[in-house]
Amino acid sequence: MSQILKIDITKPLYGANGDMNLDINLEIKQGDFIALSGLSGSGKTTLLRILAGLESAKGEIIVDKEIWLSDKKFLPPQKREIGFVFQDYALFDNMSVINNLLFVSKDLELANYLLDITELSGLKDRMPTSLSGGQKQRVSLCRAMMKRPKLLLMDEPLSALDPKMRRKLQNEILTLHKEFKTTTIMVSHEPSEIYRLASRVVVLNHGKIIDDGDVKTTLLKRDGSAKFSFDGEILDIIKVDVIYVAIISVANQLVEVVVSKEEKESLNIGDRVHISTKAFAPIIHRY
Repeated sequence: MSQILKIDITKPLYGANGDMNLDINLEIKQGDFIALSGLSGSGKTTLLRILAGLESAKGEIIVDKEIWLSDKKFLPPQKREIGFVFQDYALFDNMSVINNLLFVSKDLELANYLLDITELSGLKDRMPTSLSGGQKQRVSLCRAMMKRPKLLLMDEPLSALDPKMRRKLQNEILTLHKEFKTTTIMVSHEPSEIYRLASRVVVLNHGKIIDDGDVKTTLLKRDGSAKFSFDGEILDIIKVDVIYVAIISVANQLVEVVVSKEEKESLNIGDRVHISTKAFAPIIHRY
């Protein structure tokens, strides 16, 4: 596959996590599905907005040899061949589902095709206000595909949905990606979502790329010969009889980990930690 996207940009950022410099150098191949991961405030959404032309930056962005950004050129958003899927749907409430799509392009055949493969054909004359969150996000996804974009940008598009609907839309995103072979960059904090959808993970921290690789290698990294590992945040450290127990938040779960007195002295509430073990025999229960 040929290279479709070259990004080499810098931009100073000022946020809740302090001042930092977004400094990104990436090359992305045509048809790749890239997941942008990392802590909140690391620059992921800003990078999407720069690619979309919604924010400026220094450096260059080149797509299929066309310059979108350089010292001498700034291609406006409407001239960039992109689709953008936000968390908040951003639909026109005064237009029906089909007209939301046709507003982007008058290609009725493509609109009907997109609605068909996302199981929305029966709702095409409905107004967005009468749709569920999952239905709205499917309409938003279809609308983003109406120009057959070279680049599809998604900013945590499924974060507001329940797990069942989230999995359903993951399947539809994957179907559209394979059908249109659109180069896709998606911001996500959900490891299972990244694992299901992405072919490559780029991890940002404080504006810099700290990891970049295939999904399994990046998400399943272990220290030494550890059999099990995860990242989390310490919520509390309590003493139980003669031992100390750290309460750690991992994704949307709380876990308890026994720590030594020495470890307890070096840990603080709010610390981000990495936990691993070499001898782990999990018992899996279906629910």
